[in-house]
Amino acid sequence: MKTKGLLIVFSGPSGVGKGTVRKEIFSHEELGFQFSVSATSRKPRPGEIDGIDYFFKTREEFEEMILNGELLEYAEFVGNYYGTPVEAVRNSINEGKDIFLEIEVEGAKQVREKFPEGLFIFLAPPSLEELKNRIVNRGTESDEAIAGRLKTAREEIDMMSLYDYVVVNDDVKVASEKVINIIAAEHCRRTRVEKIYRQILEAK
Repeated sequence: MKTKGLLIVFSGPSGVGKGTVRKEIFSHEELGFQFSVSATSRKPRPGEIDGIDYFFKTREEFEEMILNGELLEYAEFVGNYYGTPVEAVRNSINEGKDIFLEIEVEGAKQVREKFPEGLFIFLAPPSLEELKNRIVNRGTESDEAIAGRLKTAREEIDMMSLYDYVVVNDDVKVASEKVINIIAAEHCRRTRVEKIYRQILEAK
């Protein structure tokens, strides 16, 4: 009985720890999750690798991808484009694989419109003060950029209603376990399983 994979949209404010929690989830290799690598027009940070962390594009290359319809979603965030190449996502779902989209809230809104059957999980900070501390401790942002990220974070938290589940990231391991449990439960959701059995019954 072959089932389609889940499109898992995982997002939250910048600095909340999306990447850290996602890496902890993916350390459980037996679960077989796939990560959808996003494209971006921003420059790589130290240690980031093209094709693994992001597909790094020039602004012109990214805008050409938009015109060619090669993105499931895209958004401009703090002066840079971010988006999800569509073909790899569709292939993984049809092969029965669960694929993570680690994207910004504006991008998640676009995906919700195109894939309402996806699983939408919002990673929230314990508080705005803690979020500010995490961004400052990165040591990679100017005061102006930090202020911009915090302003955007308030707007993103206000859009929490777009999501099916909210997980507070006050402990990485605990947060990752909650996300894993949500995905397991979603695979057992009656509306997903019933479709498969109805197809079996109709084929008899």
